Amino acid sequence: MSRAVTYTKGDGIGPEIMRATLRVLGAAGADIAWEEAQVGEAVYRAGISSGIGAEAWESIRRTKVLLKAPITTPQGGGVKSLNVTMRKTLGLFANVRPCMALAPYVPTKHPGMDLVIVRENEEDLYAGIEHRQTDEVVQCLKLISRPGSERLLRYAFEYARSKGRRRVTCLTKDNIMKMTDGLFHRLFDEIGAEYPELEKEHLIVDIGTARVASAPERFDVIVLPNLYGDILSDVAAEVAGSVGMAGSANIGEQGAMFEAIHGSAPDIAGKGIANPSGLLTAATMLLRHIGQGEVAGRIQDAWLCALEDGIHTGDIATTQHTLQRVGTEGFADAIIARLGKTPRRLVRAPQGEARLPPAPARATPRPRARKELIGVDVFFHWDEQGRSPDALAARLQPLADPKLPMQMITNRGVKVWPEGIPETFCTDHWRVRFQGSEPIASAQIVDLLRRLAEAGLDFIKTEHLYLFDGKPGFSLGQGQ
Repeated sequence: MSRAVTYTKGDGIGPEIMRATLRVLGAAGADIAWEEAQVGEAVYRAGISSGIGAEAWESIRRTKVLLKAPITTPQGGGVKSLNVTMRKTLGLFANVRPCMALAPYVPTKHPGMDLVIVRENEEDLYAGIEHRQTDEVVQCLKLISRPGSERLLRYAFEYARSKGRRRVTCLTKDNIMKMTDGLFHRLFDEIGAEYPELEKEHLIVDIGTARVASAPERFDVIVLPNLYGDILSDVAAEVAGSVGMAGSANIGEQGAMFEAIHGSAPDIAGKGIANPSGLLTAATMLLRHIGQGEVAGRIQDAWLCALEDGIHTGDIATTQHTLQRVGTEGFADAIIARLGKTPRRLVRAPQGEARLPPAPARATPRPRARKELIGVDVFFHWDEQGRSPDALAARLQPLADPKLPMQMITNRGVKVWPEGIPETFCTDHWRVRFQGSEPIASAQIVDLLRRLAEAGLDFIKTEHLYLFDGKPGFSLGQGQ
């Protein structure tokens, strides 16, 4: 019985590259019963703000596998990225993006490049929790969870082990974000100890990204949080030769989604010139996921043969290696004509199943820490008296509780009171830390906020300060 799989044609060049991809899969003998789902720009414009309707959700949840062409998110406020919505709603926590050079047929300065990026897919700044808090300041919350990070990191190590990779590299910015990125790094070290046969290393994301751009051959599997992973994935794909050639898998416990990593390219839509390679690569990953690895290998070999024979779309055409410049359908025809052949120079695709590793079980529960409330950070919208930190402190000190004294004031994270300096630039957004030396009750914070409100002070947000097993669960101010 054919395997049911949902697909969506997408927007822009999506319908063209999907049509070409499905033709290649059919000619190669993929045993799939396709179900089409309507998502994307037309659904947005029909008044469904999520970009996906109930029927599409039903199909995806039933088949548990989706092949998705790129979609267009309407510009302007009021709509969320459907890509992010689908990944998070379906629990697709791991984004897997292979980036391999195809030199000399696809130009690159790094012909030995062969790395895989495993990116966290649900958390970080992509939680999309943003607020405007003052006239001048907006915020976006960066959320990193222990269970979310743990299962992603474990998946990266399992991927490396199952694919015969040697090294896993973790990239974070924990020299600055010591709690969020610090947690990710600590879990990398902790879980990595369970894989003694693999080399492990950690790099700060800025130098790590620079090294991917300058010396990608030194990397094997790279694992990293969501935002960094999104950026680095495109960097790596472009270094390998072209973002338009890369596909990705989104893996969860209950399903998977496969997609090209490029956008919908509306500027060339309808011209028949788009390169279907990114979506076709994603489709071969899908085939391996559902146990049709032999078909996937046949398609990948034929695709590599077409590249070797100089049959290229315009985006990768070169004077040296292109013998025939073709459009979307012509490239699909060239691949179909070479089914059953093997490449002469490029590395053959893995034969047989070579499935992606399954999603790990949920993170192991850990004992709850002893949690003690010792203070509160109160954020204010305040634009009076020349934005003087001393003036704000003078307003607030009489309102503090003796057991909850005022410890510091920061502006954009920098300590400006006590002992600030006049060179520090200040906005109208202030954080004031009230912290005692002994545990307090929540009622004391409520009483403090009541006094602040009665004094006419505009507090816009609070963050409680906790000790977890005696260790601070909050960062110091910069300069504190």
